[in-house]
Parts: sequence; structure tokens; C-alpha cells
Amino acid sequence: MFGTGPAPGDRLRLFCFPYAGGNAAAYRGLRAAAPTGLGVYPVELPGRGRRIREVPHTAMASLVASLADDLQGALDRPYALLGHSLGGLIAYELAVELRERGAPPPAHLFLSAIAAPQWPRTGRPLHRAGEAEVRAALLAMGGTPPELLANEEIMALALPVLRADHSVLETYRYRPRPPLPLPVTVFGGSADEVAPPEVLGGWREHSDRPVAIRLFPGGHFFLTTAPAEVMRGIAHGLGLLRPAR
Repeated sequence: MFGTGPAPGDRLRLFCFPYAGGNAAAYRGLRAAAPTGLGVYPVELPGRGRRIREVPHTAMASLVASLADDLQGALDRPYALLGHSLGGLIAYELAVELRERGAPPPAHLFLSAIAAPQWPRTGRPLHRAGEAEVRAALLAMGGTPPELLANEEIMALALPVLRADHSVLETYRYRPRPPLPLPVTVFGGSADEVAPPEVLGGWREHSDRPVAIRLFPGGHFFLTTAPAEVMRGIAHGLGLLRPAR
């Protein structure tokens, strides 16, 4: 699940979950910007990267249950969860699952570029859409270089994972439950058209602590274009840096 196992000397661990179609490499910049003592562990989901031979999950419940099983041995240090886009929804559901299992809770939950789970999701489902429509949607979101979308070999490998991930997102049904007893920070892109700033405030319903919302310049994939700035936001949320004045 991780490129390397969690280090025993970590003061804090940050487990990161990717956007639809993404892999652990999406968090390379964030890992490079991490302060001393914070171990950043991008989680590789089945069907990509080192786990390319595994069948990807198509439903949130099975994915989250599997992640909770895999993480169980790595929760012996204070930890936080971070997810971008689909990964944010995964991180939230994982925090709920860990609470239901009686596991140690995260010190912080970071949710990036994702509307609150109760927010209605509209638009044509991509997990059943034609290949041309999937490519057009990815191009519009701006996270995939056009030359990759035009590469038939790469897309032949990527499309099954993209469809599976969009199935996780598009078949997800929110179940109301009590707010989480932990601090939450929501990151957004000021020009994000997929998860615009006005849909981020709904996350305040899901924590009994104050929920901070921080906006960064850019669109839906600000996480990969400004990793150092995002890491500063994470470090502030975890109390590792003083907030900038």
C-alpha cells in the first residue's frame, strides 16, 4: 500500500489518498515539502502503480473497509488523513469507518477539492460513459496533459481505473451520522469549477470542532501545482508551524 513502510521515528504520519485515476505519485511534491518529523505516506490504491495487477474497487464501502484493514498496523503514532477530490471523500469515509471500529482517531482531517458528502452530485456518470466523453471530461478538468489523453496505450491502461474510481464516486450514497470529534481543514482552488469555493462550507456539518477553509490560487488540481503552499497549510493545521501573519 505504501512505497516504504511507515518509519518508527515519525512524530506524525500523514496518509494521502488520490483523486480519481490518480496514484501515489500525485503526492510526490507534497512529500518533498514536508517538515522534519512529518512522515508523508501516499496510499497506492489497487489497479495502479505497484498494484497495477490488482482489481480496482468500484464501491466506496469495500474500498474503505480494505483501507481500514491495511492501515491498522500503522496507527501506532499520531496521524492525519488527506484526500484530494475523490480522495477527500475516501478520507472522510475512512475516518468514519475507523471511529466505528474503535481505532485511534486522526489528529486532523484534510479534505481537498471536494464538496461535502451531502451535496448533490449532478452530471452524466463517467463510469458508464463512452471513451470520447471520458477523455473530454478529463481535458476539461485540466489534470491530465492532452498528450497523455491522445496516447492510446496509456489510455488503454488508465481507462479501467478511471471508470472504477468514478464508479466509487458516482455510486456513493451519503448516510447521515454524528459529526466527527476532530479538527477538519478544507482546501479549495479559487478557480475550481469542479468543487467551487461555495460548496466547501458544507463540511462544517461533519465535525464538532471548528472547520477551517483555505483557498489557493488555481483550479481543481492546485494540489499538484502548489504543493509547498498546501504543505504549509497542513503543517499549520497540525501545529507544526506558526500561522503566517
